[in-house]
Amino acid sequence: MTLDPSAVGVQTEPIAYCYDERDAILYALGVGAKGDADLDFLYEGRGPRMLPTFGAAVSLPAIERLFSAPGGDLRGLVHGSQRMVVHAPLPPSGELFTVARLEGVYDLKRLAVCDFSAEVRDGGGALYVAGVSRVIYRFDGGFGGERPPPWRVHVPDRPPDHQVSDVTCAEQALLYRLSGDRNPLHADPEAAKEAGFDRPILHGMCTYGFVARAIIRAACGGDPDRLRVLSGTFTKPVWPGDTLVTQLWDEGERLIVQAHTEERPHEVVFGAAYAEVDSR
Repeated sequence: MTLDPSAVGVQTEPIAYCYDERDAILYALGVGAKGDADLDFLYEGRGPRMLPTFGAAVSLPAIERLFSAPGGDLRGLVHGSQRMVVHAPLPPSGELFTVARLEGVYDLKRLAVCDFSAEVRDGGGALYVAGVSRVIYRFDGGFGGERPPPWRVHVPDRPPDHQVSDVTCAEQALLYRLSGDRNPLHADPEAAKEAGFDRPILHGMCTYGFVARAIIRAACGGDPDRLRVLSGTFTKPVWPGDTLVTQLWDEGERLIVQAHTEERPHEVVFGAAYAEVDSR
């Protein structure tokens, strides 16, 4: 199948997402939060504090409505890249509304790529999170379209200023999917094989949440409200049970970010990445 670039510009109506502290805590568990170091995110007696990447879970139902807009074989969808800009801290419960838009349809010959934007607002119109999700259509390239604009970041030629290791559990993908991403690629071995993997892989956005937690711990003094931007590309799959290693380079106005696993230290799993944090 091929994709239809004329679908660019289609967008959703505002899609409501209602959640409470239980959903916030479940999301935090899904991205690896642990009771010893991350109790603020796991206990309602402390808020709970909100991980800013929860905004991705809020926006997913709206983005999913556009996956079929350009056509293509949805069995081949994987998350390619994610950029998040936080405009205000998310409340621990409430009702938020997302408008998603198909921003681009691109051709990489062997596969195709679509960019989807999303804005998350409250009922009064206040903006909380804006983002761009780049989604790979693994079976739909070769339709003669334009190449996607690159997401490039230069990694400094020196040891990282911070490094955080965090173990994913064997059930991490099964836990993360309870926050809304029910793609069978991450649960069903047969679906994973149809998509070209020998077993279910971790959600890209689960990796993204692990990386965000590492940045909050290493560069934000544990304060999630200081993480304002996180952008990067999912370059290799992560398998549930892997140990993620997040490396950070302090470049003044932003942090350069890169992650690999202890099991495959020479394979970058999250790259072309950077973060911006408040200095307070």
